[in-house]
Amino acid sequence: MSIIVATNFSKLSENAVLYAAGLTKQFQTELVLFHAFKLPVHAANSRLSAISLDSLFEKNKVKLKKTAAHLSEKFQIKVTYKSTYSNLGEEVDLLMKEHKARFLVIGMSPKSIEQNLIGNPTTSVISMKEFPVLAIPIEAKFKEVKQILFACDLLQDIPLKTLAKLRQVALNLKATVTVFYVDQKIEELQTDTTNTLDKELEDVTHFYKNVKSNSVIDAIEDEIKKSNSELLVMMPKKYGFWESIVHKSKTRVMASGQNIPLLSIPIES
Repeated sequence: MSIIVATNFSKLSENAVLYAAGLTKQFQTELVLFHAFKLPVHAANSRLSAISLDSLFEKNKVKLKKTAAHLSEKFQIKVTYKSTYSNLGEEVDLLMKEHKARFLVIGMSPKSIEQNLIGNPTTSVISMKEFPVLAIPIEAKFKEVKQILFACDLLQDIPLKTLAKLRQVALNLKATVTVFYVDQKIEELQTDTTNTLDKELEDVTHFYKNVKSNSVIDAIEDEIKKSNSELLVMMPKKYGFWESIVHKSKTRVMASGQNIPLLSIPIES
């Protein structure tokens, strides 16, 4: 098992790399650095020869190698790397299977009106992929995770395999999980779903919190501030073509502009 982190050498991705390295050490696993080579705009406009293009690619690969060596020495972990001409979306599926990765770590872009409307690379990966994605905002620095806020829709069935991933993360981090549910009215949480959660999280310290609100997003953001949680977990459901046109994923909205990492564990429809 390993952790894969995507980098393009920007400040946002470099912060995600450092967070992933700290997490890798705590999980006692291997870190894989992945760089999807993309020509700089000025280079793309200059019609570079194949030789010049390969030279740029090799320079980026050398930079990636140095980063891997630095992280390995600093965190005392095993670090490998891979650089390809393909984009992140095309290559990451193969990498996840090849390295049996727990999740993909990627930088979380700041919130903006444009991103709320059309998304960003982080939200695109979350919405397209069927594996866990850990999105790291630029402000987040790795530290011991004691409190996990699990924003849960208790009205939908959660597969046991999906819950098992949350359980494993909580156990590895030795963290407490708060199952947070938002509804327009407060009701006693006595459902088949809570019974399933109790069973699957029986060896994890967990609590339930039900909040009345007409806005799920606002309620989650407010709870993040109140609870001092270090990690937000959401489990987005995969939608069909027509549903995806009219449905605005809460996970997608939360994956832009938060100040704590977001772990997205997808639920297949």
